[in-house]
Amino acid sequence: MGRMSVLQLSCPSSSLHSFFALVFLFCFSVVLAGARSGAFFPHARLLVLSPDTPLILQYHNGPLLTEGPAIGVYIIWYGKFSPAQRSIVTDYLASLQSTHADNNRAPDPAMNWWKIMTGYKDKFGASVSGSVQLLQQAYDEKYSLGKNINRTDIEALINAAIQRKSLPYNPQAVYLVLTADDVFLERFCMDSCGFHDYTFPSRITRYRSLLYGWVGNSAKQCPGQCAWPFARPQYGPPNPPLLPPNGDIGVDGMVINIAAILAGAATNPYGTGLYQGDAAAPSEAATACSGIFGKGAYPGYPGDLPVSQKTGASYNVNGINNRQFLLPAVWNPNSLTCETQSS
Repeated sequence: MGRMSVLQLSCPSSSLHSFFALVFLFCFSVVLAGARSGAFFPHARLLVLSPDTPLILQYHNGPLLTEGPAIGVYIIWYGKFSPAQRSIVTDYLASLQSTHADNNRAPDPAMNWWKIMTGYKDKFGASVSGSVQLLQQAYDEKYSLGKNINRTDIEALINAAIQRKSLPYNPQAVYLVLTADDVFLERFCMDSCGFHDYTFPSRITRYRSLLYGWVGNSAKQCPGQCAWPFARPQYGPPNPPLLPPNGDIGVDGMVINIAAILAGAATNPYGTGLYQGDAAAPSEAATACSGIFGKGAYPGYPGDLPVSQKTGASYNVNGINNRQFLLPAVWNPNSLTCETQSS
C-alpha cells in the first residue's frame, strides 16, 4: 500500500485544539478589528491573524493527473445502496463533465468547480485534466469481506474486482470504493471521513501502482463529523443543520467527501504533488479549505449559500438532471484562496 492521504473529519470544530483556537481568535478580534483567519480547523492556520498571509500549497515536484481530457473513475459499491442513493453519486460525477443546459443554471455548474483543478500544473507545465468521467461500476452487495473491514481491505477489493474482470485494469484512472452505512471501516469516524492512496505493485496491477480512494456513508455512524453541515456537529457550536440538496444526509455528505478525495487524488496522487504540511498527513486541495462552502465561512458556519425555494435545502452548484450539490471549497493556485467556482 502506498502513502495514504487522509480526509480529516469535516465537523466545524473536532478537537480541543480547535476550541481554544476559536477562543483565541474571538479575544484577539477585540484588539485587532478586521483581522481574519485564512483558513480553519483543525490546522494551525486558524491562529493566523494577518489577512495578508496567503494559503500556499507547495509543489513537491511529482506527477499530477494530467493525462487526457478527463480523469476516469471506477466505482465499487460495497454493501447495500438504493438505486436513488447511487444515482446521487453518479449524477454528481456526470455533472463534472456535462455541458447540458440544465447544468448551467445559477449558481455556476459543478463543472466550474472542477475547472479550478486545471490551475494545478506539474513541472512540465501540464494542467490537471479538465473533467471527470465515470467509466464503470461494480457491486459487492453481499459484503464479501464482511461488515467490519480494515483499510488494507480497500486495496484487496480493487485487486479482486480487476482479477475477476468486474473492472478493467487502468493505470490512468481512480478506483473509488464506497461503503454502505452499515460497514465499519478501521478508523472511520475516528480521524477521517475518507482517504486516497495507491496500490502496492503486484502481478494483478501489472507491477504498477493504481490510484484509489475510499469514502463511507456516515449516516448511522458519525453524521455530525462526516456529513456536516447536514447534521448537527458532534463538537463545537450546536448550530442547526442544513437540509441536504438531494434529501439524503449520508449520501449528500458522501458527495462532499468524494469531491475532496478526487481533488486530492488529482493534485497529489502519489504524495509528491501539491500539499501543505506533513507528507504523512497533508493538507491538500480541498482539505486545506475544510469547512468552507461559501463566502463568509468561519468555524461552525459553512458560509453564505443559496437555498432552494422548493425544498429549503442548501447547495452551491447545479448538476445534471436538475440536481443540486454542496461541494467543498478548494484551494485555487491562481488566486491563492479557497473557492468553490473557477474565476
